[in-house]
Amino acid sequence: MGRLNAKVAIITGAARGIGAAAARLFAGEGASLMLADVLAVPLREVAEDIGDRAAYSVTDVADEASVRKLVEDTVARFGRIDVALLNAGIEGQVKPIGEYPTEVFDKVMAVNVRGVWLGLKYVMKSMDATGGSIVVTSSTSGIRATPNLSAYTASKHAVIGLMRSAAIEGASKRIRVNTVNPSPIDTPMIAALENMRGLAGRNDQPMARATPLGRYGTPEEVANIMLFLASDESSFCTGGVYMVDGGVSAGRAQ
Repeated sequence: MGRLNAKVAIITGAARGIGAAAARLFAGEGASLMLADVLAVPLREVAEDIGDRAAYSVTDVADEASVRKLVEDTVARFGRIDVALLNAGIEGQVKPIGEYPTEVFDKVMAVNVRGVWLGLKYVMKSMDATGGSIVVTSSTSGIRATPNLSAYTASKHAVIGLMRSAAIEGASKRIRVNTVNPSPIDTPMIAALENMRGLAGRNDQPMARATPLGRYGTPEEVANIMLFLASDESSFCTGGVYMVDGGVSAGRAQ
């Protein structure tokens, strides 16, 4: 029997990276899935690769009507929601605060913060009678500063606050809420950050070498923590900040 056998899960940001890895892992553990992303083609490919367990919905997590429809469509198709992985996010730009474009700051906050808040708003309503587990993707940037990433850093701090508020509000209804906080993971987002920092194509991976374990994490390693929090194995875990960061939060690499 799988660890998510007979459970229904929504995963946002499911088209690639951590979200796609979690989708495949959750399906292998018995979950039925509603996958969501704005990237329609790779989203469909992930769902088709998984097969009958997965449906998909092209969703803008920053748009209230889009998120409401995602939740309604999931309940209409599967009958309920047991798990929500609120994983969608964008990196913004790498610039000092004085040069950071206001419109980019606003977009990062809309996707990374309002998107999580809207997910919590509508998923928690759906879970009122049954309980469930909500996992929010934050970052090591949610507990420490990352230079020249002010919007991303602020957004990832903010979602930890949202998670804690939701954990307290949801506890009496058996709704558990936690964050998973990855360090740099080998995903398209990290490739974009490397490119913006002028690091693309380098073999020495300076961002990875700054991690005490000396490498990037894999999407599957993050998905494993998400699986634990989604499953009944974590039944006494709520309001928690779970690091999967190769030691980054402990200190600098020697």
